[in-house]
Amino acid sequence: MRGFVRITVIGGLLCGLLVLGCKKQEAAPAEAAPAEEVVVVEASNIPPLHENNIVSIALGSEDHTTLVAALKAADYVTSVAASGPLTVFAPTNAAFAKLPEGTVENLVKPENVATLREILKYHVTTSAIQPDWFKEGQSLSMANGKKTTMHVNGEELSLNDAKIIARIPAENGMLYVVDTVLLPPE
Repeated sequence: MRGFVRITVIGGLLCGLLVLGCKKQEAAPAEAAPAEEVVVVEASNIPPLHENNIVSIALGSEDHTTLVAALKAADYVTSVAASGPLTVFAPTNAAFAKLPEGTVENLVKPENVATLREILKYHVTTSAIQPDWFKEGQSLSMANGKKTTMHVNGEELSLNDAKIIARIPAENGMLYVVDTVLLPPE
């Protein structure tokens, strides 16, 4: 259960992208850590949230340290609000490792923060989407205004080419852990 709780925080971080994603922060962007490196986020930079909120739980997820680092680089960590309902598709460290070498390191550079923000917002949508709402080929609008496509193959659910490997309900929405980073269409 603790692992599921940790994963849930990432969703909340991404929720903030939808609500306050455009708010500019004063902190300098941080660099993303390699998938195996643990990123420490200072507690003083995080607003106090209920432990069942997807934001609070993501900070403790060992499987999402790269995502947390990307959120820090995009200045989204401190602007996250406990809003909802939202659905967040949270890529694991292994999902980020599938990207071409140097991609994450390049995205967290200050000159690429706008692109990083668009990618992060492509992982968030409004409402707490339940698994039985997935319909083969159905479009889903994301926080950046782009569309994704739902896929259903028996019990297996996916969004675009990202397989959903876990589902965690939270007090402010739904978190789906995905095995691939969703890249918005150009």
